[in-house]
Amino acid sequence: MGGNQTSVTEFLLLGFPLSRRTQLLLFGLFSLSYAFTLLGNGVILGLISLDSRLHTPMYFFLAHLAVVDITYACTTVPQMLVNLLNPAKPISFVGCMTQTFLFLSLAHTECLLLVMMSYDRYVAICHPLRYSVIMSWRVCTVLAVISWACGSLLALVHVVLILRLPFCGPHEINHFFCEILSVLKLACADTRLNQVVIFAACVFILLGPLCLVLVSYTRILSAILRIPSGEGRRKAFSTCSSHLCVVGLFFGSAIVMYMAPKSRHPEEQQKILFLFYSLFNPMLNPLIYSLRNAEVKGALRRVKWKQTSV
Repeated sequence: MGGNQTSVTEFLLLGFPLSRRTQLLLFGLFSLSYAFTLLGNGVILGLISLDSRLHTPMYFFLAHLAVVDITYACTTVPQMLVNLLNPAKPISFVGCMTQTFLFLSLAHTECLLLVMMSYDRYVAICHPLRYSVIMSWRVCTVLAVISWACGSLLALVHVVLILRLPFCGPHEINHFFCEILSVLKLACADTRLNQVVIFAACVFILLGPLCLVLVSYTRILSAILRIPSGEGRRKAFSTCSSHLCVVGLFFGSAIVMYMAPKSRHPEEQQKILFLFYSLFNPMLNPLIYSLRNAEVKGALRRVKWKQTSV
């Protein structure tokens, strides 16, 4: 590297290089989306804690998903809003690594939680008589702990591998947050080991869970089609439709992110995809569960009725 190598102590997030008026417009739009994300997921958490009818394994995992979505937004959006108002404000190296760890940890955890939720639906529909035994509170707690622990440990591996690399400039990250691939581009050393680990993690944490979800819902669909009454089929499918929508949004955006054809501005394309992944997905999830789930709508009505009757 030579004797002139200096370590980087802070990074500059380039964000969205647009006109000042457009940046202010995006600031308002993203602030509104951020507020809706916190409000919507907060409402989901409140309903689950207040309504005893929602104290079931499905909503136990949904509460964890809401926590992930809130933390997701809090990890990336505030820094993005700061950059829109003050593009020259840097982020420290420690802050950048913390943001990378949190984002990866939450992404991994959400993948695993969606698998746990699909397994819960599989047991509920395919083995209803054994549901309370298989999905006991002890099992649910262990599955949730495994999701958080595996997500955090895998993210820690990525960050440790980044910390071994020297960063000697430039210090400009062409992204709106410290996304791992964008950070690796600034390293002045061989990053092949990092790239191999990222690829292996994608296979393990993206393709693996997606295959498990598809297998679960293939079995669920087969079981639903064997239900004799149309009303029974509709009721069984309604318990899965909201989860299917969330799975489609999450894995769909992730697959597009890694499989989309290269454009002339791939980095700008990636920013838009990550924006959808980190901001709009967490905002849409509670909306999907509140509009497509009869139990959540019923809980919301009961809470409103209690408030008006007090």
